[in-house]
Amino acid sequence: RLRRLQHPRLLRRRLLDAAAEAEAASRPSSVILRKKLAIQEAQKKPQKLRRKLRILISNQFNPGTDPSAEPGGPEPVVPNWEVRVEGRLVEDGAGDSAKAKRKFSSYFKSLVIELDKTLYGPDNHLVEWHRSPNTQETDGFQVKRPGDKPVKCTVLLMLDQQPPQFRLQPQLSRLLGIQSGTKAQILLAFWHYVKTKRLQDPQERSYIVCDTGMAEAFRLDPQQQPPPRLRFADVPQRLHQLLLPPDPIVINHLISNEPGAKKTACYEIEVEVDDPYKQMAHSFLVNTSSAQELAIIDAKLFDTIEQINQMAQHRDFFNQFTEDPRQFITSWLVSQKQDLKTMTDLVGNPEEERRAEFYQDSWLHEAATRYFSSKVTQRRQELEHALGIH
Repeated sequence: RLRRLQHPRLLRRRLLDAAAEAEAASRPSSVILRKKLAIQEAQKKPQKLRRKLRILISNQFNPGTDPSAEPGGPEPVVPNWEVRVEGRLVEDGAGDSAKAKRKFSSYFKSLVIELDKTLYGPDNHLVEWHRSPNTQETDGFQVKRPGDKPVKCTVLLMLDQQPPQFRLQPQLSRLLGIQSGTKAQILLAFWHYVKTKRLQDPQERSYIVCDTGMAEAFRLDPQQQPPPRLRFADVPQRLHQLLLPPDPIVINHLISNEPGAKKTACYEIEVEVDDPYKQMAHSFLVNTSSAQELAIIDAKLFDTIEQINQMAQHRDFFNQFTEDPRQFITSWLVSQKQDLKTMTDLVGNPEEERRAEFYQDSWLHEAATRYFSSKVTQRRQELEHALGIH
């Protein structure tokens, strides 16, 4: 593993020059790596798309049967009506039938249908649904009530926004120039206002000096001298106190008492949905099988490139030898000598050793005599051992 780390996953420049297709083959790896890093960075940011949700409110009236019918006949039916609230994304067409569609209730945190209080009284005029941790998603909501008169109803829909959205109090909204947003967006708008107005205390950078508009928004005395200040650490809590829940979507609908076919009204609202690309990117990043396969291919790639570089070194070695054997052997011996000194920790003087006078001193004759003497002794011992002489 250490050996692999010491060699970059790149072919030598000379090999790339010799084979033009090698550089083209290395480009996809770089592109894939850049794309993967870009995907990982994009996953950290909230990715939402705005889509139109088409809400369909339909009702059907059943006039019932006459209670004065003949005895023994079917039981009389009280006049009643039925209203249904359902919907789907506008983009969900026939071509998307193979995809798993999101349930209608998953877009909302709560739904309230308010009927005419004069017809159904104060205790029976509200139909409410609120999301809970154990909520089972549904494709629509259905309400059935007795009655033979037209009924005015109000449908209140509260969107389930992730991350949660908040509405700003009027003074804060005018100050920051936004009406609603997430906590992060509101805090960013506040910081932008502070920077634009240069309200950061020049002496104590952890404090904000409130101007008149900010003091009024935070219910401080704008006439106070010196001007009131806020600590940066207290700003999130102060802003939270000025946030309101978002307004519900209000739809006024008339439930008709005309018998016959079902009557449907259509409304469209904007909702935020997760970018499908984000889920695909997440699946790609967490796909362990593909990661293991890529790791195996990567290891083979390291080994192959290392073998190619080693073969290139061998080729260069023999190519230099064939071009000038004498100069090559001289250079090779010098290199091997340096390596030998490094391995045996022998200390020498390269400047003296490169001059002919160094080898004409008296020590050379003595060294040669000792060398040949040791060789003769070694050869004699080998012969005696071969002949069995002890």
